[in-house]
This record gives sequence, C-alpha cells and structure tokens, in this order.
Amino acid sequence: MSGSQERAREVGRTRGPEPGAAAGRIDVSSRIRSDIIQGRIEPGTKLREVALAERYEVSRIPIREALRSLEAEGLVESRKYSGSIVAPSPVEDAEDLFEIRTVLEAATAKRAAKRASELIAGEAPGPGWRAQRKEISDILDAGDIVIGQERYEELAVLNMRFHFAVAELSGSLSFISLLRQISGKIEWLYSLNVTRRGPQAWPEHREIIAAIDAGQQAEAAEVMARHVRRSRDSYFAMMAERPHAT
Repeated sequence: MSGSQERAREVGRTRGPEPGAAAGRIDVSSRIRSDIIQGRIEPGTKLREVALAERYEVSRIPIREALRSLEAEGLVESRKYSGSIVAPSPVEDAEDLFEIRTVLEAATAKRAAKRASELIAGEAPGPGWRAQRKEISDILDAGDIVIGQERYEELAVLNMRFHFAVAELSGSLSFISLLRQISGKIEWLYSLNVTRRGPQAWPEHREIIAAIDAGQQAEAAEVMARHVRRSRDSYFAMMAERPHAT
C-alpha cells in the first residue's frame, strides 16, 4: 500500500466529532455508527450493552460511552424504561435537515472566512489554524483517493470530517455543537446517495475552502449553501427514482 493510500485510510479511521476522546471509545463508536448507517443494525433495534460488548469484543464501559456519543449525534435514542434503540431513519426529516444544514453551514463557512481575513490582515496564522488547515488538506486528498478506488463507505466518513473541520476553522463552539447534534443523520442521509453524489460533491469542497482561505465571507457562505442545496437536490432525485429501480 502506498503512503497516500495509507494516509487516506488513517484519516477515515480517526474520524470523531469529539477531539481528545479515548481511542478505544472512538473505535467502538465508529463501528456502531457504521453499522447503523449502513443498515447492518436497523432503525428501532434495541441496543443491549451486553450483546454489543460481545459483538464488538469490548467491555460494557466503552459501549455505554459510545451510545452516549451516538445519541448526541442523533443516531441513538434513549427511552425511559426501555434503554437505547437505533433512531428512526432520517429519511422522513430529510427536508428539514437540509434546510438546517443550508443555514448553519453557510454561517459556519462565513465565520471561517472572517477568521481567515483577520489572519491575512494581521500576523501569520498560528499553529492551531495551520494544523486545522493541514487536516482539511489531508481529508481532501484522502477523498480523492477513495473516490478513485470507489471506496464510498469511507467517503461518507471523510465528508463529515470535512464539514466538522470547517466548523473548527470558524472557531465557534456554538456552530460546532449544533453541527454535532445533526452529524449522525447528515452522514446517514449522505451514505444513502454517496455513490451518486459523492464524486460530484467532493470537488466542491475545494471551492469552499478556497473561498475561506481568501477571506471572502459572502462567497464562502454562498458556495457552501449551494453545495448543500445540490446535495439536497441529488438526494431527492435519487429518492424519486428509487420506486422504479426494482
């Protein structure tokens, strides 16, 4: 395996919306997330800690922590007296989710571009900004690789990592928190249409980051909003065709 391919796999593996979390918990959380999003654990399934611990070969503690994390992302619901279950499919809420994303992520991109413009006008970017930008470059390069190899399940993970990284560039804890609350459902919807939309959407990410780097606030907001609207349109076009694909 080449160095670039290994980097692509590593970027995909280390995805996690909560920086600094224990490696074991992130791994279990990622595996459960993937199984939910890919339909290996169906909506409404009761998530019993003992059974999950056996399935993923870990203790109940990281399972419990992973379920809390996934509940924060909207993939798991905790119900009184019945414990945790897989959340309903986000298909019914798709229109609302895309509307929320359009507003939230346009504002996030605009704020990130504002920070970039301040850096351009002032001193050189600090180590935090440089590290975040390097992560974005690594994610974009990794996405190019997995598209070329048609590893679309990994692309869904990388897509969410990109959008979280833009939120981190914004420096807004509120934006990051709001995005985290719907991140699981965003990734779920994206995965349903990833083979169709993924290769089209990925180059748009470079347009978004270019506008941010240039400090173009209005342009960054518009490019991001257009990106989300295109994803929405592609998703609903796919859903409209689905009944005929039998």
